[in-house]
Amino acid sequence: MQFDSFTFLLFFVVVVGCYRLIPGWSHKKNWLLFTSYVFYAGWNPWFLPLLISTSFADWFMAQKMAQAGSRRKRKLWLWSILSINLGVLGYFKYAYFLSDSAAQFASALGLSWQVDPFDIILPIGISFYTFHSLSYCLDVYRGKFAPVKNLRDYLLYVGFFPQLVAGPIVRWREMQEQIEQPRHMSLATTGMGLCLVTVGLFEKIVLADAAFAPVADAYFNQATEPGTQQAWLGALAFSGQIFCDFAGYTTCALGAALVMGFRLPINFLNPYCALGFSDFWRRWHISLSTWLRDYLYIGLGGNRGGPWLTSRNLMLTMLIGGLWHGAAWTFVIWGGLHGALLILERVAKHVFGTVSPGFVLRCVLRLLTLGTIVITWVWFRSQSLAGAWQSTLAMLDVSQLLHNPVPLTGAQWIALGCIGALITGQWLMRDRTMVDVIAKTPAPVTGITMGLLIALIVLSPGESHAFIYFQF
Repeated sequence: MQFDSFTFLLFFVVVVGCYRLIPGWSHKKNWLLFTSYVFYAGWNPWFLPLLISTSFADWFMAQKMAQAGSRRKRKLWLWSILSINLGVLGYFKYAYFLSDSAAQFASALGLSWQVDPFDIILPIGISFYTFHSLSYCLDVYRGKFAPVKNLRDYLLYVGFFPQLVAGPIVRWREMQEQIEQPRHMSLATTGMGLCLVTVGLFEKIVLADAAFAPVADAYFNQATEPGTQQAWLGALAFSGQIFCDFAGYTTCALGAALVMGFRLPINFLNPYCALGFSDFWRRWHISLSTWLRDYLYIGLGGNRGGPWLTSRNLMLTMLIGGLWHGAAWTFVIWGGLHGALLILERVAKHVFGTVSPGFVLRCVLRLLTLGTIVITWVWFRSQSLAGAWQSTLAMLDVSQLLHNPVPLTGAQWIALGCIGALITGQWLMRDRTMVDVIAKTPAPVTGITMGLLIALIVLSPGESHAFIYFQF
């Protein structure tokens, strides 16, 4: 039941219609929890008991952890929570990866060890709802708030359907009041929410699926050795696809929640206008980057142990962040590259000091940041280490780009024009959100714009793709 499907449209109309008519906040929450589980079961009903049981276990153990009379007992409960959650996540997501990696390592040592192939279906959204639940349990352990007594409220916090399968990763503090206190639908929030859903569907259907995916897939699925021009076109197309696909989902999630009176946190803030790599991670997948910062980086010691330990903590955090995205060495290297870039940026600031660059220098630094980010996306998208390495080398061979230009196809021109428009738009908006832009636009202009976006969505000839982050 994807956001860009007719099935979800019918589902959402029924959910919102009944939600508005049902009297009493408690009954409304019961309805939202029930429909959230229906939404999740629509993907694979066999994994619904897993979602419910792990959510209940975390709620129960967090209660026991808060009631424990000693620090040692609280730690034992915390380790139980971590073991269960990470154990379940590790089994479904990393069991085959670890077995296959061990077999390859044994083969490199001259040992013969064959891994029997086995199929493990990855429960959709497991990385997201696991991090939802873990953030709550870790905050209870740190004494930031008392555990929630109402099981239904906690289950709704973890399972709320707009953000269940692909985020944003929401903290309990961001949702507590919204769940405990009645939400009210209004014409303003409903209108803004529907506008956000329209923008999100436009990003997904028209840009990600129709404009960018054909060019990106054609490049990364080819078997020939890449040329520089084709490598850059493929990487740029994927840069547009991954942003519009994931940001499109998040924008739909924010809009769907807002229609019902809930406000989810912003997950993207124009990341392709970032000035440096730390700025990029303040703008890209904000809910994940802040989660990794607060619960992993700071837990490892943060920047309290001097430059070497700080660098180690940064690298470990980004390596784990890369592995969170997928069970493959390409994701680990992608995370490692970002870790190295963040470390180099810290070193450069220490050597040269903090300066306020002028307009021209800011533009140059943003372009350098963007170009480097595009190159790292190759490791995120490539299906093998060899393919990623060949593409990276091709992109760095600028001389080939100058001496061997190849005429562009129509699809490549469209993708290039769309990524150019996307980057320009983000540079112009920079620190403004889509909500800010819509709120400050005159109503007639907004109406015409939304009508045009809906027409493009309906007429879009692109092939429908599952949201990329569903696999994470």
